Amino acid sequence: MRATLPPDSGVAADIPAPQPRLRRYVAMGDSSTAGVPDDPEDTGRWPDELAAALGREHPDLEYHNIGVAGVTSREVAAGQLERAVALAPDLVTLFCGANDVLLAVRPDIDGYRRNLSEIFSRLGAQSPAPHLLTATCADFSPWGGFRPRSRRRVSTGLRALNEVTREEAARHGALCLEFERHPRAVERETFAADGVHPSRGANRRAAAAFLQAVAELHIEARLETPEAQGER
Repeated sequence: MRATLPPDSGVAADIPAPQPRLRRYVAMGDSSTAGVPDDPEDTGRWPDELAAALGREHPDLEYHNIGVAGVTSREVAAGQLERAVALAPDLVTLFCGANDVLLAVRPDIDGYRRNLSEIFSRLGAQSPAPHLLTATCADFSPWGGFRPRSRRRVSTGLRALNEVTREEAARHGALCLEFERHPRAVERETFAADGVHPSRGANRRAAAAFLQAVAELHIEARLETPEAQGER
């Protein structure tokens, strides 16, 4: 399944929400999903904006943000996957992995691959399978106050992490948004004051990008139905 580039600007409300009906949306991940604890800058959470935009066209939509700040991909798999499966969603966003790099001198990229594969496999095995969306991570190493050696380690780790994200998303039929290669990923304004978490503007752009991706997934799904194929 092809990747979708986030739009350069705009907010979630600018993009029409897709049809047909969505019933349940589950957001999984670390602080990129759960939000910054206490959020001193009021940067918001992109899944909240995504859910609000979807809810305008899907008024019965259930939204569950089960992300936890500070967790690694292993902790997402161990602590969030069972709950996500039990909720039987038809839409899942997964955004994690940065802590795998930040919290280790030698990031376990192979471990990240196993964790991501487990999450995608378990969710994809549901019937009906949910739409699965993920994203690469913008390189925040220039802005996080790292010393030169740590900056190189973080930058290298994030590049390796993103390559695995692309590969595993493709292998499991998930849609991977390209935040790493977005033109604004290199701008200081994309990041909050801590230089690591996304700014409010970046969160709004992320919500718009995910909403656009959901719309495209629904268009593709409709085109694949027997009714639509009979109309060609």
